[in-house]
Amino acid sequence: MTLDPAYLDYPRRQRGMDHGLYTWSSIFDRPQVAWPGGRKLAVALVVSLEWFPIIAEGVFKAPGHMQTAYPDYRHYTAREYGTRVGFYRFLDAFAKAGVVASVAVNAAIADRYPGIIRDIMAAGHEIVAHSTDMNGTIASGLPEEAERALIVTALDTLERVSGTRPRGWMSIARSQSFATPRLLVEAGIGYACDWVNDDLPYVMTTPAGPLVNVPVNHELSDRQIITVQQQSADSYRQQMNDAADWLAGEAGGRMLALHLTPYIMGLPYRIAVLEGLLADLAARPDTAFLRVGDVAQPWLGSHQP
Repeated sequence: MTLDPAYLDYPRRQRGMDHGLYTWSSIFDRPQVAWPGGRKLAVALVVSLEWFPIIAEGVFKAPGHMQTAYPDYRHYTAREYGTRVGFYRFLDAFAKAGVVASVAVNAAIADRYPGIIRDIMAAGHEIVAHSTDMNGTIASGLPEEAERALIVTALDTLERVSGTRPRGWMSIARSQSFATPRLLVEAGIGYACDWVNDDLPYVMTTPAGPLVNVPVNHELSDRQIITVQQQSADSYRQQMNDAADWLAGEAGGRMLALHLTPYIMGLPYRIAVLEGLLADLAARPDTAFLRVGDVAQPWLGSHQP
């Protein structure tokens, strides 16, 4: 049996990275970054505040989606714990440490629980658009007009409830189509958090204009370390401190994104570990807590790699 010749045809194949969004560069060739106060390390707290429809639809299930037969109340209510309880423990922990965060919010959260949006804004945190809900995944099989409508619906809904139109975007499961960077710029997005291939932001060039990518590495998320790798919360704390040590020791300024999930780290036997980690990082003289938009700021309006 032989392969269909079309199997080996890839219309975007070219020398380099099979796309023209940016040129490759080593992080050690970049201009040095000056974070506020001359700090060496920017820590960005990124919270995924998600609403999982009880029926999974779309191209694929996002991580953490419903897993058993409908109606899957077991997993639905476990995730709803995050909006009812866990996220408020996060808000208390952030206030206790005196830090700000970026909250990647499904638009369905704004529709269903507008009080949460008001609490986020009142505490000085940033809202990053996180699609419509956890069925709102993007892939190249999605028609472009449907993808455009999904992006605009998410932004319009969050703006209507929060009073501020988000400038940042995080896709469900970090999944994009070939059109996504351009569509995000067309919708007014300045920075996105989907591509995880760096320890600093960089600028993408799209037909609609530049888009800053702020890498929020899923390998450093509480979901990946605690639920997928089955490691303890104490081990997670140690690993994040180790990452901070390493990044702060490299020349040129670095960022560390802590990707947090309320129904995972907000549980009563883990939240004290998060408070301890925030205290560890806040005590470091070389570290500044910044929202994702603040991290992206030096790259917004520039064309540096």
